[in-house]
Amino acid sequence: MNKNQVQGKADEAKGKAKEVAGQITGDKSTEYEGKAEKLIGKVKTKYGDLKNDIKKASK
Repeated sequence: MNKNQVQGKADEAKGKAKEVAGQITGDKSTEYEGKAEKLIGKVKTKYGDLKNDIKKASK
């Protein structure tokens, strides 16, 4: 696992927590921020996956 994958998973978890907190409190702004942060985390994770695949393919 590379740093992009780790950081992406961490961002996904933080985003999910923020999203749930927003749902519980009824704060749509926090909920949407969480969804956005979760999506950014998924993109970072996929980028890390791609980097791993390229590294493996070049060996």
